[in-house]
Amino acid sequence: MSSGNFVLILDFGSQYTQLIARRVREAEVYCEIHPGNAPLSTIQARKPNAVVLSGGPQSVYDKDSPQCDRGVFDLGVPVLGICYGQQLLAHQLGGKVSPSSEREYGAAQLEVDQSLGILSPFPRGEKLAVWMSHGDSITELPPGFVRIGHSDNAPFAAIGNAERKIYGIQFHPEVAHTPRGRDLLDAFLFKVAGLKPDWTPSSFVESSLKHIRQMVGPNEKVLCALSGGVDSAVAAVLTHRAIGDQLVCVFVDNGVL
Repeated sequence: MSSGNFVLILDFGSQYTQLIARRVREAEVYCEIHPGNAPLSTIQARKPNAVVLSGGPQSVYDKDSPQCDRGVFDLGVPVLGICYGQQLLAHQLGGKVSPSSEREYGAAQLEVDQSLGILSPFPRGEKLAVWMSHGDSITELPPGFVRIGHSDNAPFAAIGNAERKIYGIQFHPEVAHTPRGRDLLDAFLFKVAGLKPDWTPSSFVESSLKHIRQMVGPNEKVLCALSGGVDSAVAAVLTHRAIGDQLVCVFVDNGVL
């Protein structure tokens, strides 16, 4: 992991969360996915330089809806809420979320109201093709936030608090159906959060090898349960590259090979 350039993604059950992570890594920024209800202490310990709140299938008012610790918004780092993540940040910061008159799933047009923050690459009045998937919408902004974009069915399709560097969007920038979504994510990563594109898969491998060697003493053995799946196979290969014959692999036949 590159120090000073780390995005932590809080997952609220969206089918697109892994795609968010992929887009961030394609921008050469390191990121990790953590549960949406991760303890604040865990988040603080990871020292993220920016936080992304994913979408999710539930309403913020559902009894068992996933909620992040409100302290996330007081970490002093930029935050981007996507779909459910936007509704959650509005709900937790004093805004209002209500059921939409029509559940929206599919293509929509976002009109840029302010070329600000995550929408800074786009001039005011520009219309962008975006992909929506939501049943609720923001109907009242939290204090300190302004509307920066709207669609026919979502009056607050993009909102922001420039001073706190907290932004929310109702649509999904991570999917191919939002053609300019990468530009929006890049604006968040590099203009709002000030991160640098310094992570690649090869740099991750090298940092992982170094980390493994630091954890394992020169005379210690490491036991790896190897099932044949991608996760355990990659872990075994990385560990073997780091410490060689100090690694002992035990094949576990889990019955699903």
